[in-house]
Amino acid sequence: MQSRPPHPDRQRWDARYADGRAPSFEPHPLAVRALAVPPPAGPVAELASGPSGSALLAAAAGRQVTAMDISGVALGMLAREAARRGLAGLVTLVEADLAEWRPAAAGYALVLCTGFWDRAVFAAAATAVRPGGVIGWEAFTTAAQQARPGLPVAWCLASGEPASLLPAGFVVLGECDVGGGGGAKRRLLAQRQPR
Repeated sequence: MQSRPPHPDRQRWDARYADGRAPSFEPHPLAVRALAVPPPAGPVAELASGPSGSALLAAAAGRQVTAMDISGVALGMLAREAARRGLAGLVTLVEADLAEWRPAAAGYALVLCTGFWDRAVFAAAATAVRPGGVIGWEAFTTAAQQARPGLPVAWCLASGEPASLLPAGFVVLGECDVGGGGGAKRRLLAQRQPR
């Protein structure tokens, strides 16, 4: 795992994950749906992964997985669980600020993100999906701000997002709002059409 210099978000998330609570390692429902499409052969990228059961699910299916998160503590938890399950060789951990992520074009069969929103990162993620590949995304909507006024608007999906931001060549397989109040989120699953 590559280490990065201090960053306020890293410190905040490291402290949150170091609170002693054990992660469930349950895969996110969007990951289960995305892998059932199924995407073409190829690697998976999970952005803002945390100690992810979704990354473990993809690795258990034989896929190479790159799990990216700003928290080294979260990635350490994921590393230990991957090793316990015999999946360490399939999971690459990258400690990074997603604002700095520059993926190779069409490098992934699946790009998954279930707890983070940034328009520029979404645009980069869409370019990283190979033909026939899938993108799965879930983030807070602006409706969540009613119950959580401190939630920055830049972290929330506006009306029609993220589907309206997909580049040409993607077909929406499903989009729905989930949760309510302070947990109001939107889920998107889309597939890039084969060339």
